Amino acid sequence: MSLTGALGKGCLRRRFMAIGAAITMVVFTVTLGAPAALAAQPPVPQPPVGLGNAAPFAVLAGTTVTNTGPSVISGDVGVSPGTAVTGFPPGQVNNGTVHEGDAVAAGAQSDLTTAFNDAAGRTPATVEANPDLGGTTLAPGVYKVASAMSLTGTVTLDGQNNPSAVFVFQAGSTLITASNSTVKLIGGAQACNVFWEVGSSATLGTNSTFVGTIMALTSATVQTGTTVAGRVLARNGQVSLDQNTITVPTCTSTTTTSATTTTSATSGTSGTSGTSGNSGTGVIPKGAPKTGAGGASGSGDNIVLLVLGGMALVAAGAASAQALRRRWSYGGAGGRGA
Repeated sequence: MSLTGALGKGCLRRRFMAIGAAITMVVFTVTLGAPAALAAQPPVPQPPVGLGNAAPFAVLAGTTVTNTGPSVISGDVGVSPGTAVTGFPPGQVNNGTVHEGDAVAAGAQSDLTTAFNDAAGRTPATVEANPDLGGTTLAPGVYKVASAMSLTGTVTLDGQNNPSAVFVFQAGSTLITASNSTVKLIGGAQACNVFWEVGSSATLGTNSTFVGTIMALTSATVQTGTTVAGRVLARNGQVSLDQNTITVPTCTSTTTTSATTTTSATSGTSGTSGTSGNSGTGVIPKGAPKTGAGGASGSGDNIVLLVLGGMALVAAGAASAQALRRRWSYGGAGGRGA
């Protein structure tokens, strides 16, 4: 082989090596770099659950509403298709009306069914391995327990300085809170944006401080002394009250401005529930890392596109390499013939 041929062959080998290195970099970028880039995308926020005609109701049942003692209900009280509401007085209804089996209550029940199904179908949801939410601080998102959900102690909901932050809880069967348990709001979170979808019945233990709208498939029992900044709504069964304070929440546009500044976005009663602010403590962002408080929208499509792009580049590199091999082969044959 001539010196020129040897040099040409060495040059082509270097070109083949360069093409191979480029192809390797493309493959590593697609397979390793793309998931990391997608994981860095912020979660998609959840919209509020629309309650429709059920929104004005603090208490709504399917069969009966019963009350014991001097409960104070701020909002409408209703039942449908049942017709019995008992215990008022001594219970009081402020800024609302009692609807016993009328068209208003029927319309509220219809919209409650729609809202229940909406909340039950929200995705992506973080599936909680521990059904007891006590002792956790949660970021906005959807949280699911496949069977019974419980609360012992305090669960803290951090709105992360966003007054529109939404929290949706999906209980596969019951929701039961222990006595003196608390749902605490910080970081601008508001009671009007907290929703509890319960697959069977809900029971709030004595002297609990609860926040959010309960939508129970069957029944709801609010035990002695419990305060609710939200709603207690049952589709098919009864709602039982005992010396409770329940207030329909309203949303405000107030936001927190620093880690030590609190706000007055309160939807609770007597300042005991629904208080928002920021305690400055760390947040366990349980929604985002697993399956979501949102998750990256369209991430599967992005991965497919990146992989297809990488395959196209690999094919182009292979075609270029084949062309160079043929050129070298023809050149080598011509040189030998000469």
